[in-house]
Amino acid sequence: MATNNTCSYSSFLFSLLLILHFTLGKSQLQVNYYSSSCPKAEEIIKQQVIDLYHEHGNTAISWVRNLFHDCVVKSCDASLLLATAHGVVSEQTSERSFGMRNFKYVDTIKAAVEKECPMIVSCADIVALSARDGIAMLGGPSNIEMKTGRKDSKESYVAVVKDLIPNHNDSISSVLSRFQDIGVDLEATVALLGAHSVGRVHCMNLVHRLYPTVDPTLDPTHAAYLKRRCPTPNPDPRAVEYVRNDLKTPMIIDNNYYKNILQNKGLLTLDAELATDPKTAPYVQKMADDNGYFNEQFSRAIVLLSENNPLVGDQGEVRKDCRFVNAN
Repeated sequence: MATNNTCSYSSFLFSLLLILHFTLGKSQLQVNYYSSSCPKAEEIIKQQVIDLYHEHGNTAISWVRNLFHDCVVKSCDASLLLATAHGVVSEQTSERSFGMRNFKYVDTIKAAVEKECPMIVSCADIVALSARDGIAMLGGPSNIEMKTGRKDSKESYVAVVKDLIPNHNDSISSVLSRFQDIGVDLEATVALLGAHSVGRVHCMNLVHRLYPTVDPTLDPTHAAYLKRRCPTPNPDPRAVEYVRNDLKTPMIIDNNYYKNILQNKGLLTLDAELATDPKTAPYVQKMADDNGYFNEQFSRAIVLLSENNPLVGDQGEVRKDCRFVNAN
């Protein structure tokens, strides 16, 4: 009996320490963290995001995806940005990172910040702030209050990426569970998936709904269009064979995503389930009806995601180059 009590106490203590670590990390983030150490940091990052958007529009979508892929894996700590070198295997090599690009332009943003304030602004904060500013460039909410003060990870978590980042075609229940684990509630998760209103999906991730027979839950006219875009059941992953998530406003973050999935025009299995699952369907309908409500919940979701288990204080470092851990 005493042994059982000891084990129960130890388990409780461990859980408490995890909760404290998560809560204290979030509490140490703050708005305008760099107001004294690098007052122009956020302005520089924003201007770089704007310039890169006008030169390469798709960079803004990359910044949003970077936030998701970085923060869902362990922490918002820029582990995603580490390159394969010096014993590190990059998270970018995982199959979950398929189709991700524009990492080289993160280096462009970092270089501009380093020129102003060497070794002050973390790559993790650049990931968060560039996502916020990218969302604004894509016509999404422009008033997201993003806290800063994150530190950068000294290691890659490539071994667990596949376990932690949901697959495009995972069930809605598993996706909801995963986001709940990192503090993103059901309503916020539905809003976060609204990021599927921009960007595109490679045919590899949707041909299972077209071949050998068309998924009966797909709108027949849309399915015919998808088959024209993806004419074979075995697309080449290296080929440019994509379908845009939203044909009406493909470069605007808005509630068209919800309108599309209610019309059975979602590309992924996850999209279809989001519209029909009893837990999520009411939120989908409400967001389809009210873009203002969607923007409000999307802003909240981005903040929750960006504050997942941040490294703060002496828990990490500020990398000089986002691709490599600092030399000792």
